[in-house]
Amino acid sequence: MKATIASIAHQANVSIATVDRVLNNRPGVKERTRQTVLHIAQSLGYFGPQPQEEPAVRMDFILPAGTNSFMALLRKHLIEEIDARTDVAGRVHQVASFNEVALAEKLHELTGTTDAVGLVAIDHPKVSEALEQLAASGAKVATMVSDVPSARTVGYVGIDNRAAGRLAGYLIGRILPASQEAKVAVFIGSPSYRGHEEREMGIRSILTREFTHLSVSSMHEINDDREQAYDAAVELLKNNRPAAIYNIGSGNQGIARAIREANAADDVVFIGHDLTNATRAMLLDGTMDAVVDQNPRVEAREIVKLLISAVRGGMEAEFPPRLQVIFRENLP
Repeated sequence: MKATIASIAHQANVSIATVDRVLNNRPGVKERTRQTVLHIAQSLGYFGPQPQEEPAVRMDFILPAGTNSFMALLRKHLIEEIDARTDVAGRVHQVASFNEVALAEKLHELTGTTDAVGLVAIDHPKVSEALEQLAASGAKVATMVSDVPSARTVGYVGIDNRAAGRLAGYLIGRILPASQEAKVAVFIGSPSYRGHEEREMGIRSILTREFTHLSVSSMHEINDDREQAYDAAVELLKNNRPAAIYNIGSGNQGIARAIREANAADDVVFIGHDLTNATRAMLLDGTMDAVVDQNPRVEAREIVKLLISAVRGGMEAEFPPRLQVIFRENLP
């Protein structure tokens, strides 16, 4: 039975008139009495059933380990976003880079223990199968930075990687002399990241269609490792120096070190991705010509929003962060 003014007055040991004044927000009642009456009215259900506070969403994120500065920034912003929210109970995990077995094992480990998972995904059957089992358990899954379109996910948060590769190729084509044949060397973390594969497709596409005097002369798979990048760049600059280097993923510090040692900064156009403390320094000293940037803080915020909405039964639109080209002259 719903509480009445009389029952509230009885419990609060005040008159019916006093309860009426409080419930209708009229003056003439001491603040302490007012608070007592309101508390009893609420506890007796006078205002109707109170909404139950929803439990925090259990949320897990999986990022590649290693020396990738962008992934370190993304991890930092994810942790900050989780810590700033009371509706999320989150964890950030790291697994070996480009290791589909390690990633699949982590996904299997999380199956049945979490409400939502966000990950930088490897495009591999083992990972796709693990994602399918995770989704079948009821967990909501979203990809970030690099997508797996065949997987059952609630969305992707990241840039258009093919457009990013085309943008890098456009920059190289505009910086190098027009109509003068030249070679472009491409460094790639691993084609197991669809995002890296799409960037490669992007640069090849624009060079073929709009800058036919330029061609990709060599591909160097460096696993986003700066030491592997350094070794590959040393050999490249020693034996077959290209007019430009495009680094699709991480490892910029290794390439820059090789360029400095070879005194090649004035001869080789160097384009890479993601504004970090390291790439900022390379732009300032002229080793690097431009950075194609995405915003890890925005990506962390948007994937948390996307997963919370999915768990609560809502739907957030996929958020494609804006591509931005950073030169030394417009460093933020």
